[in-house]
Parts: sequence; structure tokens; C-alpha cells
Amino acid sequence: MKYKRKICVVLVDRANYGRMWPVMKAIKEHPSLDLLTICSGTMLLDRFGKSKKIVEKDGFKIDGKVYMELEGSNPTTMAKSVGFGIVEFTSELQRLQPDILLVIGDRYEALSAVVAAVYQNIKVAHIQGGEVSGSIDESTRHSITKFSHYHFPSTERSKEYIVKMGENPQFVYNVGCPSGDFIKGLNSQLPSDIFNRGELGVDIDPEKDFLLVIFHPVTTEFGNDLHQVEELLDALSRLKMPTVWLWPNIDAGSDHIIKALRGYHEKSNNKWLKLVKNFEPITFQKVLKKCSCAVGNSSSFIRDSTFSGTPVVLVGDRQVGRECDENLIAVESKSEAIYEGVISQLKHGRYAGTNLYGEGKASLQIVEKLATVEYYTQKRLHYIYNN
Repeated sequence: MKYKRKICVVLVDRANYGRMWPVMKAIKEHPSLDLLTICSGTMLLDRFGKSKKIVEKDGFKIDGKVYMELEGSNPTTMAKSVGFGIVEFTSELQRLQPDILLVIGDRYEALSAVVAAVYQNIKVAHIQGGEVSGSIDESTRHSITKFSHYHFPSTERSKEYIVKMGENPQFVYNVGCPSGDFIKGLNSQLPSDIFNRGELGVDIDPEKDFLLVIFHPVTTEFGNDLHQVEELLDALSRLKMPTVWLWPNIDAGSDHIIKALRGYHEKSNNKWLKLVKNFEPITFQKVLKKCSCAVGNSSSFIRDSTFSGTPVVLVGDRQVGRECDENLIAVESKSEAIYEGVISQLKHGRYAGTNLYGEGKASLQIVEKLATVEYYTQKRLHYIYNN
């Protein structure tokens, strides 16, 4: 029987899984590959919707679980969580013995898995390296790049940056963003009760105009989170437009944001706001595609919106430096700036979709490389050793 390469995918949060889903599907269907899945981070936590249930519902077997999140949502608990993650991922990877660890993006949970892998001589493949952003996430992303053996950036600029970081061009492949593989052909039809299933806030009709909001903490500005979310709430309360607001991630400062949202819901005469913990990947993309405008600081609003042309108002500095398209307006975390930005985007309406983040063929290209790429273990600074 022909040996199948064991590809271990690490899932750490809802956005992480949303972009990995088409890649996992392609791995599972490839005759030369065997898919292993480890869930960690907020994928395992009830208060974030326990996304691992969605993974299982989608037909993927969960081969390992790594509990690593320390409560507190501050810089100290984030740092300690990385340490716990390294210890626990080491045990799981030793047990599963994958050929290649596959991670995506810039999460600290993924960094823990990568460190645990490379010290056991397990090869690492990284999707979405080379991108520029704000917060500690940028440092995490570039750290993962320097540990990784194979690179799957989403844009040509990202590919160039990875090569300039000393990575061997032979193992850097610009494939585009995997989420585009299903967004382009996705309709935006939603169940009439999709926003009204036991979550906090008012009922919202998905067939009428609505805003989609995600606002994550900015870890390098810890302590200013409450003020920023209050500015955003003030702007949106002036608009009083039906708004679906998704829970933030678990980064330092998230508790401040959640507290502000719960407080507003409980103390105000709320007639426009719906608070939602989580959506399944396809449902999220349909909501993003259908909304009149996306507001906040999620990377999904930057990359995923380019495929569908959804108008976006990007708030604050969390994503500073990312490649964006003409469908996006960037504003300060100030109520008036946010308000004017949303008004401007609503007047403009939908934009044409583009191929900035790929042509919708990323997953098949990634999987074919994983099945055939040459194995190597010792990394070198390519520029030094080849000049």
C-alpha cells in the first residue's frame, strides 16, 4: 500500500477554520494525503461558540485537542498561553507523528504549534505569510515564516517580502487566499431567522439592509480597548441601522469589549443591535457578502471582501499596512470619522470584486505542493548561502 503523507492542520479560531476549510476538504480528497486535525484556542471554548462542533458537523475528524488559553485576556495571560501551548502541542505532535504541520496566519496559538513542531524535526507549511498588519500579530506572522519550510502567501507582494526575509524562493508559492475558493461562487441567500436564534439583541431581517461589525482588541494598545469600542458604539447608535456584531477574539482586551457590548445591550433602549458569538464559515461569508457595509478591524473585512466587493469601513490601527482594495475606507477610532465613513460607503453601494487575493484556486495548488514537495529539515538564510 502506498504511503500517504500525513498533513496535520491546526485550527485555533473561527476565522482560522473559515480559511482552512477548503484546504482541509482538498487534503481529505487527495489520494496521496492523510488529513489530521488538531483543535485548540477558542475552537474549544463554549463562550466563543465552541467551533469544534462545526468542524465535526462538516465531516472532519478531530484527532487532537490542545487546551491552552489562560483566562484573563491581558498581555500576561497571552504570553503564558503560548508557553502552555508549546508544552501541549509537543505531546500531541509526538503522538500523531505528522509529516507536515499546516498552519495559517498570525495567531499566537499557531506559533506555539510551530515551535513544538520544528523542535521535533516536523516540517512546517505556512499559509498567508509575508503580510503586513498592526498589533503583535505581525511579529507572530513573521516568526512563523522564519520557522516554516514551505510558504503559501496570498499576494505577490507577500511572496516578495518572504523572499526578502531570506526564504528560499523554491519553496514560496503565491497561491491566493483559500477563502476565495468558495466565496466567488457563493450565493448570499440566508435563512430568515439566521440572526434570531437565541443570541442577544433585537431581531434582524437578513433581507433588509444591515451592517456587519467585528472589532478585535489591539494588543499593542492594551488599556485603550474600552474607549475605542465606545467610540464605535456611539457612531453606530447615531446611525441606528440594523447591525449584526460578532464577538471579538480572545486577545488581550477582549473582555473590555465584551463588557462594553453587554452593558450597552442591558442599559440602553436597544432597537438596532444583535450580538452573535459565531457563524459557520459559509454562513459568515454569506453574511459578509450580503451586508450593506462591514465595519471594524477584522482581517476578513480586508481580504474576503475583495472577492465580493462588499463596502468596508476599517476602524483603527489593528490592520495597518495590509493590502486593501478600493472597496475599503480606513478611519480613526473616532465616532465622527466612523459615522461619516459608513454614510459614504452606504451611498456608494457595492463594488466590483477583484483578484487582489487570488483567483479562487488556492486550495488545489496548496494540496498538490503538499503531496509532491521535496522534504528538507535544515533551514538556511537563503540570501547569505546563495550569494
